[in-house]
Amino acid sequence: MGARTAGHVARSTVRPNSETTRRTSLRTILTTDDGIAIDSVYDPGTVVYDASRPSADDLVFVVAHGFTGDVDKPHVRRVVEALTPHAPVITFSFRGHGASGGRSTVGDREVLDLAAAVRWARELGHTRVATIGFSMGGSVVLRHAALYGEEPASGTDAVVSVSAPARWYYRGTPPMRRVHWLVTRPEGRLVGRYGFRTRIHHGGWDPVPMSPVEAVPRIAPTPLLIVHGELDGYFPLDHPRMLAAAAGDHGELWLEPGMGHAEHAAADPLLARIGDWAAGRAVLAG
Repeated sequence: MGARTAGHVARSTVRPNSETTRRTSLRTILTTDDGIAIDSVYDPGTVVYDASRPSADDLVFVVAHGFTGDVDKPHVRRVVEALTPHAPVITFSFRGHGASGGRSTVGDREVLDLAAAVRWARELGHTRVATIGFSMGGSVVLRHAALYGEEPASGTDAVVSVSAPARWYYRGTPPMRRVHWLVTRPEGRLVGRYGFRTRIHHGGWDPVPMSPVEAVPRIAPTPLLIVHGELDGYFPLDHPRMLAAAAGDHGELWLEPGMGHAEHAAADPLLARIGDWAAGRAVLAG
């Protein structure tokens, strides 16, 4: 690999758009616009392309994991394995997570990490990108779509947000009170660093970023799917309903019976349905 360029992949010797690029797993370091190194992985799709879907081979999924996840966590790898029958998948570790640099801002500057991953997808020759995010990553894909919708190199063609909050600072459930302790207390950040491989920034948001529910109306006309478990222990059902109401006619809501929270609770059949939806909407949007 060569030198890093801000916002772009460290250059590979593999030529973009080549069949080798499409069929070879890659791991590299991306650099965000604010100079953070992001550990990123490209997994080629196992889908068999045919003449009835001539444009589907241009599609890629970019997956944004939840808080304390990273590209090597088993629950993240399971999502990749469930999605590659539909399209190639790019995963990355958010700042402060795993082998990536920097410190987590718990959904604020993480939009820059996602933007770098989407740009990499475009550089690899994919003309259609669907972003799929879980929990914290679900809030990030919403804000990214709202902020980068007018930028062809960094924008997305379809958005799936799974188990995302609608509003910030929610403490209404025991799991979310534990998350707030992890983020706001020095002893909590130590647990995050050594227990979860997650390095959390000690400062609060300044300014407070646009909330997910504020971002959603700005996503149209990009197709949007909101997915939420009816048994989610972190964010109750008023969160997805707020997001769906903000989306109006351009959004779709799936409330999943028996499902809990985020990647751990997303069964393979649900991930397959998400893959079908995202592939179909991204190709049509393109």
